[in-house]
Formats: sequence, C-alpha cells, structure tokens
Amino acid sequence: MVRVLTLSRNVCAEVGMLFRGIWALRRRCCTGPLLLLGIAVGLFYHTVSMHRDRTEFKSSQRDQRNKSAVFDYKLLLKNPERLVSLLEASQADSFVRHSKRSCAGKAIILTGQHAPTDTEVQLYQRVLQEQGYRVDQARYAETSASLRQDRRDGRDWSVLICLKGSEKSCLRKINFAHPQHHQRVNIIPAFAGAFLDMGGVCRFLTDSQLTGVTLPILPSACAFSTSPQEGTPNTAEDERRQPITHNLSANQDLNATVNVYVLVTSATPLTAFVHRTALVKTHLYKTSYATEVFFRERLGADLSHRAVEHMNHVISDILKAALLSTKESSYSPRCQLCFQLMTFSLHYNSSLHPVVVKLQTDLHFDGMKDPLFDGQITKEYMLEDVLKLLFPACSSEPVEPKFPFRKQEENKNYGDCEGPNGLCLPPDEMNLLQQFNQHLKRPGPFQLLYPISPLPDDLHHDLIQTESLSAQDYGWRPALMALLQELSLYYTRKHQTESLDDPKSPEASDVLSRKGKCVDPHLRQLYTDPPLVLMPAFNTLEKEYRAEVPFDVITVRIWPEPVSPHCHIHLDEHHGPRMANYPVGLGNSRINILVMDESEAEPVAMTIYTLHIYRESRPSLPMFDEYVMCSFVQDCGLVVRPDQPCGLEPITGMRSSEEAQTSPRLCLSGDEPGRWVVPCLSCSDNRTCDWREVAWQPDSCYHPLLDQPQLQTCMMDRRVLFIGDSTNRGMMYYLMERVNTTLEDWDKAHDTIVYHNLNQGRTIVSYSYYPQFWLPKAQRPTFQRALQQLLERSQPLENSPQTVLVAGGVQWLNLNHLRTIQQVLEREGLEKIMVVVKSLGMGFHLPVDGIRSLPLNGVQELYNVNKNILESAKHLGYEVIDTLSITMGRYKEFLQGRCACHFHEVYKLPFPTAASQRKLKILRLGGESRKPADEQTGPQEHKEPSSQPSVSYHVKGPVNVVYSEILLSRICVNHAVNRTIRQQ
Repeated sequence: MVRVLTLSRNVCAEVGMLFRGIWALRRRCCTGPLLLLGIAVGLFYHTVSMHRDRTEFKSSQRDQRNKSAVFDYKLLLKNPERLVSLLEASQADSFVRHSKRSCAGKAIILTGQHAPTDTEVQLYQRVLQEQGYRVDQARYAETSASLRQDRRDGRDWSVLICLKGSEKSCLRKINFAHPQHHQRVNIIPAFAGAFLDMGGVCRFLTDSQLTGVTLPILPSACAFSTSPQEGTPNTAEDERRQPITHNLSANQDLNATVNVYVLVTSATPLTAFVHRTALVKTHLYKTSYATEVFFRERLGADLSHRAVEHMNHVISDILKAALLSTKESSYSPRCQLCFQLMTFSLHYNSSLHPVVVKLQTDLHFDGMKDPLFDGQITKEYMLEDVLKLLFPACSSEPVEPKFPFRKQEENKNYGDCEGPNGLCLPPDEMNLLQQFNQHLKRPGPFQLLYPISPLPDDLHHDLIQTESLSAQDYGWRPALMALLQELSLYYTRKHQTESLDDPKSPEASDVLSRKGKCVDPHLRQLYTDPPLVLMPAFNTLEKEYRAEVPFDVITVRIWPEPVSPHCHIHLDEHHGPRMANYPVGLGNSRINILVMDESEAEPVAMTIYTLHIYRESRPSLPMFDEYVMCSFVQDCGLVVRPDQPCGLEPITGMRSSEEAQTSPRLCLSGDEPGRWVVPCLSCSDNRTCDWREVAWQPDSCYHPLLDQPQLQTCMMDRRVLFIGDSTNRGMMYYLMERVNTTLEDWDKAHDTIVYHNLNQGRTIVSYSYYPQFWLPKAQRPTFQRALQQLLERSQPLENSPQTVLVAGGVQWLNLNHLRTIQQVLEREGLEKIMVVVKSLGMGFHLPVDGIRSLPLNGVQELYNVNKNILESAKHLGYEVIDTLSITMGRYKEFLQGRCACHFHEVYKLPFPTAASQRKLKILRLGGESRKPADEQTGPQEHKEPSSQPSVSYHVKGPVNVVYSEILLSRICVNHAVNRTIRQQ
C-alpha cells in the first residue's frame, strides 16, 4: 500500500510539470487543438506506465504467494500433525466468530409421506435435539415457514432432512436457494438423477462418457441385452472374477449377496464412508441377517482385509462413474456439505471381487426375517450413527487445536492469510476439510471408503488410474485431493496404532465384553412394532410409560436396547426373553423390562422399566331406531372354516331381537349350530354396528337363562368339579359369582382347590389345574392321576347328577382323555354323575415368542378335531359345550395372557358389593316372554348379608359369559329334559 501511494505522488508530480510546460508553450506558438492533443497523449502515456507498474507488482506478489502455497502444501503433506492443527485452529476461530448464534442452529425435517409420529421422524427429531439443534417439521419445502422466512439469504437453517416423498421439493430448494457453505441437506443433487434403472448402475454400461471403462456391474441384472456391443465388459469381468481358491475351505466358500450401506459426505470432491454392519444372504439361509464380521468369519483375518479393500474400490468406482456421467448436468455445485445414504447390493461368487447387482439411494433391508421390525431397528441404529457422525453434539467451549503453535509463526509459515486459514483455501474447501477431519477423528461404526490409497497390486480398479482421468474431470482440485488423502492416511495409521494398544478396542474378545459390569443400567431406546406413541416421550431416565393401540392391533413386538452392552435385558422376569412378541388383550396389559447385571454368579435386576399398553374395544356406534340385524360365523381376519362365509351378513326378515319364531324349542345340546348377531346401520361396514349389543344365537333353538333363585335352587346340595386349564377356571369363577351374587374369593390356582362358601354352604366347587406344562415332562401328573386327586379331594361324592364334572380347556383335550374319564368314573363307582365336556377354543393363533403358535392350516384343522371330540363325548352320554364355534368369530377379543386364549378376566371391585350387576348376552328364538336380554337378567333384588365382605371380585368378558351361561343351562335345565326324553 505504501508503494502504491508513493507511485501515485510521483505520477501526479510529473503530470503537473508537464502541464506547466505545455501552458508556457501555448503562449508562444501552439493553437488550441494542438494543445489538447498534447495533453491527451501525455495522460495516455503516464496512465499506461502506471498500469504496467501495478500489473508487474501484482504478478510478482501472486507468484510469490503461489510459490509459498506450493511449498506449504508439500510441507503439510510431510507434517500431517500441522495440517490437523491448522484445521482445528480454524474451526475454533470459526466458533468464536459465530458464538452469538445458536451452538448448533435450526434443523428442518420435511416429512413428506411420513406421519409426524412415525418412528423415523421421531428418531431424526430426538437425535438432532440431543445434538443441540432446534427442530421444526413440515411436509414439503413449499409449506415450511422456516424455509420461506429465509428465502432471501438462506442463513436461518443449518440442517435440512428430506424424507420419502419430499425429495423433489428439497431438490428445488437446493437448486434455487443455493445453500450456504455451512448448510447441510441429506440429498446430493449429483446423485438424484444418476441412479434410475437397476438402481441406476445399468446405464453406466452404455454411457458415452464411460466408453472403455470397465465397471464391476453384473450385466445379467440389467434390462437390456448383455452383448459386448452394448458396452458389457464380459471378458474383462470374467478375468476379474476368477475364483480365489487358496485358503478357502468348503465351509468358507464366499458365495453370498451382501448389502453394504454407504454414507457419501461430499460429491465434489468425493468423500465417503461405509458402515461396518452389512446385510448378508447366503445359499445356506433363506433370509438375510445383519452382521459386522461376515468376511472375517468366512475368510479369516488376512483375506477378509483384502476383501474389504476390493469392496471399497468397487463401490468407489461406481460413485465416481455416477459423478462423471452427471458432470455436465445442471445440479448446483454450491451444496458442498450435502450428504447421501446409499445401499449397494454386491454379489460374491467364490471370489474376492464382487459385482454390483443393485443400488438404492436410501437404506433398504429387504429379505430380513422380519423387515418391518428387525430392519426398522437396524435402520434406526444406522440413522443414529449417521446423525452423530455428521452432527456432533455442540460444545459450549471453543475447540483448542491439538498441536498449538503461535499465530505469528503460523501466519509466517503458511501463506500469511487472514485468520488461522493458513492454507489460503476458499471457504467451501476449508469447511470441507474441517468436516472431513472431524469425521476421521470420530468415525464411530463407520470406516473410510474414499479417498483411500489404491491397492498396489490392483490399480486397475481405480477409474482415475485406469482411464487417465484427472481429478479436474470430477471437479476436484489436485491440492485439495492431496490434503484429503493425507488426512485419511494419517488417521488410518493413528487408529491402527490405537487399536493395537487399547485392549478395549473392537478387536477385543467378545467374551470379555459380555462379562463387563453393568455400570449404566438404563435403556438407550425402546423399539416397538408397530411403533407406539409413548406417554411420556421416551427418556432414558423415565421408568414408566403408557401407550394406546386400536382394536385391530393384537400383537406388539418389543425390543429394548440398553445404553451399555454390558447390561442385559429380560422381559417380565429374570430369565425372560430379551425381545418378544406380546399379544395385546383388550384393556390393560403390563410389560416389565428388567435391566440386569449378569457379571456376577447371581444376576441382579438394576432397573425396571414398565410399559402399560391399553387396547381399545371394537369401534362401535350406538343403536338407532333404524337398523338391521347382521350375523357372522367367523372373522375374515382368520378363516377357520373355508367352507363358510366370513364377516357380516344380513339376517333376512329379522330387524330386532323381539321378533322370533312362534314355536321355538329348547336346545338339546350345547353344540347346537349358531352365530353371532349384532344390530348395524349397514352389514357392509362393521364400524356402524353397536357392538355392545352383540349376542350369540343358536340357529333353531334357545338356551334358557336362569334367574338367581332358579340357579341357587338348582345348585343346592350339588358338588361341581372342574378339571382343566385357566379357561375352564374362568367358567368356574363365573358360576361362583352367579350363584353367590358376589365373588369373595379368587386365585389363579394352578393346583387343586376346594370352595365351601357357596350358596349358604349348600354348594361345593372344586378345581384341579391340568396340564401342568411348566413342570418337566417326566414330572407332570398324568390326566388320570390329576382326575383321581380331584375326586379324592372333593369327597364325599354322590353317584348321581348331583355331582357334576366339567372337563376341558383350550387345545389339550383329545379322545384319549374322554376314555380316561369313562374308565376312572366306572372304577370309582361314579358312572352316573353328569359330565360336561368343554371343547376346544381359540388360542395360540398368534406368533408369540416363548410359546407354540399354530399356522392357519393348524387352526383350520382344530375344527375337525373339535368336531370329533364333540361327537365322541355325546356318544358317551356326556353334555358338551362347543366353545370353538363361539370363540372363533371373536378371536380378536381375548383378554390378558400370552396364549391369546383368555376370554375372561377377574378384577377387584373398587368397593365391596353384595349385588353384582351384569348384562347377559345370550338371545333365544321365541319363548313366552320376549323381553330383551338385559331386562331378563337385570339387577336382582337381594337382602343384604349380615356381614359385608371385605373384598369383592368380578368376572368380566362377554364371550366367557356366553359359554358359561350355556354350562349353567345344561346343568340345571336340559339334563332333566334330556333324561325324560331318553327314558321315553
């Protein structure tokens, strides 16, 4: 600047002297035009002279700086520690200069086709908030208020996440708004149109810009022909894919399709990382599975390292081909920090050299055993890893350079640039170097994919090396690429050294890591399928959650993940599963999640999380004056009888429960064919029905309903014995509550129990649980032994219908049990007692972990088995109740229990009561009295007992009510009628 000012003074002085000379000459002889011409010539001469001097000065200064820059780059390439220090110092200075702004800034999530409550949306929001971002949501860029507000300069937001369905609006935003160098978007415009057919890679085989380039693409996966004229490198491919047979045993054969997940952090220049988790499908497995050690398991340490290097080069070649083919496209080069997630499907055929068979610009987990859950969890893990790599948690303190040195020395040795940008790079390039440096410092589960040094014995893999393409062909400056390369080599060596010195590195023994102590006994996340909206929102410190699910959700899969891998998860109990499918019964279900420390001999539950799930009842409309009666035998969601229609059908000529045939008859058996009936506005839409009024109706008879005095008289001096599982026990407790009006005693009995306090002590009820499946098979009592114990505990027994035996359960009963009942009763002299066989029922039809489950054909076979049991029981003279026909139409209405077979539930009443109010839902065809069901069995008037019970229980469950009332009718009415008929 001093030199320029001095030069200006000299020029002005000379021009002044020239003017004085010309003025004196004018007085002597010069005319006006000549004078003006002389002035112009003089000014032109001095102006040219001054411009030449300035140009020479700038050229000299530029040459000096270029020489310094070249020297600096060479110096930094030899001293990568100084390069890292420069980048960290620059980043610290940038933080100080922008300290007035928020530490992280604003993130915008464009949900597109996703609902705001979707798991993926919630994951992005949670992780970004944890990293310090203020998160806004909108469906599309055009509807985002945050994006509209900053349309002029685009400086308000820092991160833009575009989910499925919002990509087009995001691309328009990138192209027209030109994101600033600090703004990040999860779409790279250069890749948006590059991958179309077969994931886009097929057209690379015929792209004119890639003529002669050998790409590792499987031609047979492409839509067009595989002739060499179309650019298919068959010969070259065959040479490259010769099997490597050395060190490969038969059980280590590398024959698989591997999905590799790639994160591209920059397109120009190309920087990319690959996640260490891959999805593998081999010829040995029907489904894919996620793994981190596939190559190591199949090939060993040495060959697996080479396989990974070959894989990286193959993926890099495809990425560079995409960039080269779209070099002339009109995408915005300003999106320097845009990033892209991609899925590469690679095929291995007994060779370390894979070929690409598919490419997708997103994370895909097709082929997993359960892609909707296992794939979802794997995807969430990767997305969380991606976000934490790209958006580290912001610190309130500026970052200090790791290798500090004085600023004066820094400016002196590295270009004399302003601030700590000693590399004299443009801001975009400086930001990219800073980002790349941060990613290499904390890669987490990612490994560097590009730039890496090529394999010394396989240089033909690299497009740039093979086709003599320079970095400029991809829009990359050689100096910048050299710095990126040096950073990658520096951190590669550094991580290798640290992994050898650190016994806690990923290479440490998995056995040792499992034995570590559970220091942080908390959950990092609670995964569910379908995704549940937890109340409150999940927080690692919150221990109790609630969620609601609609009626049609009958199973929920739960996978809790601990913060520490040393902590173990068990559901419900100390030895429960880590992950499980849970059937969700109507009403409330409770699931305990135990975080265990198993480092000692005796496992300890460190923390217990509790999840309460409330499942809503079937959607229902109140009954209107205008309605039609509809009926159904089975639900279309589970067709047990393929020969019968499913779903609602109109009942011809019947509009209300009061209308009936003029000459009905009593049902002679508990397995009379029937169906469920319900009033609806339309039989074509089950949402228009009043499901509170649904009732079971036999086709051509009716089961009488007994009022309280009739039932108590019927049960006087009777002994009723129940043997079976919990569904049989539910009928017993219903009978006890109906007889006694209140249920004062209740227990989930799994042994033999006798109740004497019924019907003023005039009725005795006993129960024996069978089968005791929780015992080892050799220790389980046989059915014969269980029945004999029940008879012994219930003595004295009368050999008459005053003694009633009720046997049955969900699905354990078979013809052998019927023969055993007959033999034991004859041997004990009780062949004249009444036997009621409760047939099979719906249950075990859901895929629940830890218990058996039946496929559809297994459920359909139950109907034939059930039919044989009913016919055999009636042939022996036993009463029957066809519970399978009753339960199969309402299989979704089960209550708590993992078997999905419980249609009853016993709960404690908030206040003890002596009068139990209920509405029985059994309709009959005809009869002298045509009162509605609720009027026939409405609240009964009873005298209050002298002493109010301290506790009262109630058995709920409308399906259980139906077959329990049929049991009562068979015991109290139909037995006497049938006996009279048989005698005639």
